[in-house]
Amino acid sequence: MMNKQTEKQWKNKKSAASKSTGSFFKEVLNILFSVAIAYILFLLIRAYLFFPLQVVGLSMYPTLQDGDRLILNRLGSIDRFDVVVFPAPDQEGAKENEEYVKRIIGMPGDEIVYLDDLLYVNGEAVEEHYLESLQAEKEDSTLTPDFTLMDIPESDSYQVPEGMYFVMGDNREVSKDSRVFGFVSEELIEGTTSLRIWPLNRAGFLEKNE
Repeated sequence: MMNKQTEKQWKNKKSAASKSTGSFFKEVLNILFSVAIAYILFLLIRAYLFFPLQVVGLSMYPTLQDGDRLILNRLGSIDRFDVVVFPAPDQEGAKENEEYVKRIIGMPGDEIVYLDDLLYVNGEAVEEHYLESLQAEKEDSTLTPDFTLMDIPESDSYQVPEGMYFVMGDNREVSKDSRVFGFVSEELIEGTTSLRIWPLNRAGFLEKNE
């Protein structure tokens, strides 16, 4: 039979063990709660702010290469020469849920003409510095064939319609872009991308057309 001192010690140990167990479960709940909050924040950021994506193919070479990893920015406005991401508008011949990475060439209301391998926007010649290395390789041949927006599928004007964009890939000879599937609706554009995070030796902001 336990004396009073032994009984008191036993009760103290039991109480300490109970507090320790309660503290452990409380700590576990705190960790689970923190993980849940972090996951929700991740989903919100991915859905509404920034999203990682991988380039597939060579339609944006040499600016982007197959396997490059980028950060998609869902915020901000769209400007000429921005690199944008949107679902493949030509589902026939494209993989399910495939997304295209292209460059904005024509803004709503723009008149776009290519003549002698030179871009004209609203009648003014505009140099495309991101094409210089490819044009140098072509020497006497043409990288971008001549065309106007009247040559674009389902286009009945020399201007880009309101709420639409004219997009092209930098690798003009292999890119499937607005010359093939027509204008891209502003509603389809998921965001812009200017930051490459992989591979590390080429990580950084994409060169602007300056």
